[in-house]
Formats: sequence, structure tokens, C-alpha cells
Amino acid sequence: MDGKGMQTRDLVLHTALGMFRSKGFAKTTMRGIATEAGVSLGSAYYYFASKDELVLELYRESVGEQRAAASAAMAEAVGLAARLKAALHAGVDALTPYHHFGGAFISSALPPQSAVNPFGEASGKAREDAIAIFAEVIEGTKVPVFLRGQLPELLWLGYMGVVLFWVYDRSEGQRRTRTLIDGASPLIAKLVSFSRLPVVRPMVEEALALKARLQP
Repeated sequence: MDGKGMQTRDLVLHTALGMFRSKGFAKTTMRGIATEAGVSLGSAYYYFASKDELVLELYRESVGEQRAAASAAMAEAVGLAARLKAALHAGVDALTPYHHFGGAFISSALPPQSAVNPFGEASGKAREDAIAIFAEVIEGTKVPVFLRGQLPELLWLGYMGVVLFWVYDRSEGQRRTRTLIDGASPLIAKLVSFSRLPVVRPMVEEALALKARLQP
């Protein structure tokens, strides 16, 4: 894609994101995006086949923002609990401008064939980048060797749960979500620490084996 094409693509994308914030997801149409951006409808569809693809790009951008913010915050954080808390808060910070259409985002993401399904093929690269954030979280922390390889994905799955909670959190500034992050992060760190105990490790290994059998 040449420079002019990239400029048009970025214009369509950022126009769409602005309209999602101001008008909401449901009321934003591809025709409206094209009109607001000053491009033809065909040009808008050339770069993004649907609103779902625009939301997928939003997901990719939010992951990039989360990773940059989390890395900066983790430079000052010591221990798994503090580093995890920094990464989770960074993720919510990146998504905050889009909270009011979060429900529509979830509706778009639920169908297995959806381009924005976080577990789907189309979002594979964004998912890998998101899991890499949690691989950075555990760097330099005391995580049992048998758990270290799987823990980043498990933490990302936990983050997906936080996002779902955040979508339906109507407290001011999503205060309840922030409370969840602050409370859950040290609990998760303790569970990771306990997993090395002889009485706990076999159960954790059994759970990891079950997870492996369920993967496609």
C-alpha cells in the first residue's frame, strides 16, 4: 500500500473511531464514515469491509497502547502483583474512550465467525501481541518453571474477564473495575506462589493438561 493509500486508510479508521465515540457503534454506518471522512463509500469498503473490521483495528490499536503504557508502568513495579496490576490498568485505560459502546463491541465479538472475536483467526496477531504483554509481566518475577510457559496466556484470559466486567460496569469512571484489578492482582500472585507447593502443584498441572486438551 502506497503512502496515499495509507493516509486514506488512517483517515477512514480514525474518522470511524471518532464517530464510535460521539455517536455510538450502532448509529455509525459505513456510509456515514465515508461521508465524514470525505471519501467515496467504495474507498471506505476497500480498506475495511465492515464495521467489524474497524473494531478489530481498534482492538489492535488498544493492544499497542496497552503494551506501551504497561511497559512504562512496569519499569517502576516490583513483583508479580504490582506488574500485573500495571498491565491490567493500562488495558482499561486504553479502552476507556470506547466504554459507552462496549456492549455493542461484545455483541459483535461473540459470534465465532466474527472478525473481532478475540479467540478467532482474524484477531490472531492482536491476541499474540496481547499475550506478549503478560509475558513481560512475569519477567523477573518468581514463577514456578512448570507454570511459566502457560501463565501469560492464562493472565490474558483473566484480562478478558476483566474487560467483560468493565463493559457492564456502570459505576462512575468504572470504579468497580479498578477495585477488581487492585484486589485480584495480589490474589493471583499468591495463587501463583502457592502453585509450587507439593499439595497444590498436581492440581495445577492437571488443570493445565485439561486446558491443553481443549485447545484446537
